[in-house]
Amino acid sequence: MKILVATSNKHKLHEIKHILKGYKVNGQVTRVKENGQTFAANAIKKVKSLKLKPDQIAIADDSGLMVDCLGGRPGVKSARFATPPTAKNLCLKLIRAINLVKGQGARGKKNLARFVCVIAVKFPSGKIKTVKGVCRGGVIHEMCGCRGFGYDQVFVPDGCKKTFAEMAPAAKNRLSHRGRALRKLKKLLKQKQ
Repeated sequence: MKILVATSNKHKLHEIKHILKGYKVNGQVTRVKENGQTFAANAIKKVKSLKLKPDQIAIADDSGLMVDCLGGRPGVKSARFATPPTAKNLCLKLIRAINLVKGQGARGKKNLARFVCVIAVKFPSGKIKTVKGVCRGGVIHEMCGCRGFGYDQVFVPDGCKKTFAEMAPAAKNRLSHRGRALRKLKKLLKQKQ
């Protein structure tokens, strides 16, 4: 089975290929305005934009970081939280936003947060299903590590001492929101075979 992924993010595509070993995975750039109110709405919108061949399925994800003290922001706007949306700009703006809400005295404390990923899968029949993965943890006040992308340098999963950006890719994929959603997707695909 061939899987077409609606993404222009090479880091995300690399993670997906790693977790979905055994499947032929190719990316396709989509030009869809992500203006949905939920991760699921954006993922479905992206997957609907892809044209399928009979031997293909399409997947699209929308994911982001939800920080409790910020009322769930940046949420669905995670990739557009800073301009330009480099990892450094995103992380520094997030740290500033947390400091504005909690004050500088909160610097030593981890701020509760969760990464969320919703993957929409479109089958050749046109039917669409979604799966969701969540990774709980917290945001720290300084960037640590050089791997990953987005907010990986400031997010520490529950039960860990390292940020996603300090972890080897295989370790991150075992814990991450996207890894959890993709493992659910693999189960769904096996049921459909």
